[in-house]
Amino acid sequence: MSFSGTVKEELQRKIDNARHCRIAELAALIAFNGEILLDSQGQTILRVSSENQGVIRKYFTILGKTFKINDEVSIDERIVRKNNRFTIDVKNQETVVKVLQAVKILTADRQPAAVQGMVNQMVIQKNCCKRAFLRGAFLCAGSISDPKKFYHFEIVCASPGKARQMQELMQSFEIDAKIVKRKKYDVVYVKEGAQIVELLGLMGAGISLMNLENVRILKGMRNTVNRKVNCETANINKTVNAAVKQMEDIEYIQNTVGLEKLPENLEETARLRLKYPQASLKELGALLSVPLGKSGVNHRLRKISSIAEQLRGFKEEQV
Repeated sequence: MSFSGTVKEELQRKIDNARHCRIAELAALIAFNGEILLDSQGQTILRVSSENQGVIRKYFTILGKTFKINDEVSIDERIVRKNNRFTIDVKNQETVVKVLQAVKILTADRQPAAVQGMVNQMVIQKNCCKRAFLRGAFLCAGSISDPKKFYHFEIVCASPGKARQMQELMQSFEIDAKIVKRKKYDVVYVKEGAQIVELLGLMGAGISLMNLENVRILKGMRNTVNRKVNCETANINKTVNAAVKQMEDIEYIQNTVGLEKLPENLEETARLRLKYPQASLKELGALLSVPLGKSGVNHRLRKISSIAEQLRGFKEEQV
C-alpha cells in the first residue's frame, strides 16, 4: 500500500468524540463527495460516493453516531458499487433534513442556506472542527507522496473559491499552503516536510506522522554524511593539488640551480617533500630535524614556491 493509502486507512478509523467535530468532518465528506438529488416522487436524497469504500463506511458510521440512525439494513447492503465507485444514499426525509441543517446547507425553516466556498464558516469556527474538516477533505480528495522520494501534500478542489477556503483553513494553522491550476481543478498543496508532518498531526494521523518523521531523520542523517564526505573530498583534492604544485616547484629548482642553493631549512623541507610526496604538512613537520608545526611547514613551502617563480621569471627574461 502507498504511503498516502496508509495515512487514509489510519484516518478512516478515527472518529471524534465531540458532535460538532463529527459534523465538521461530515460537512467535508458532503462538500467533496456529496450530491443532493430528487427522486421520481420529488423526495430529497443525500448521496455520497467515493472510489474508497473505507470513506463510505466512515461516512455511514458518523451519520449513525451523530444522528442516532438505527437502520436494520446493514451497511454492506446499503453500499452500491457502480463504475468503480461506492455509493450510499440517505433517503429518510427527516434524517436528510437533520444532516443538511447540521452542516448549514439548510436553514432552520428548511430553506437553502447561502454557502461561499465549500463549507459554512459556522461549521468550522473552532480549531478542532477545522482539523476534522481537513481530515474529511483529505480522505475525499487528498494525497501524500512517498516521503522517501520527495515531500508533497495536496487536496484537489473543484473551484478557485473552494481552493481559497481550503488554503485559508491551512494558513490558520500557519501552514504555507499554495494553489496551482491543474486542468479543470484547483490544487492546494504543501511541499515542506516539517509542515506536512504538522498537517498529519492536525488530522490525527499520529502513526503516519512518526513514520514520516523517521524518514526525515534518516534523510537528514544521509544528507549530513554526504556533506561531510563532500567536504572531506574537497579538502583532500585541495591538499593533493597543493602537494603536486609543491613537487613541481621543488623539481624545477632542483633541475635549474640545485636544491643545495636553497637555505638549509628550505633545502631540508624540499628534500622531505620529494621523499614523502603524500605526507601532510603535519607529518612533514614531524620529520624535520627540528620539528615544526603545520603553519611553519606551509610557510617554508610557500617560500620555496616563491623562489621557483622567481627562477621561472628570470629564465623568461633571458629568453
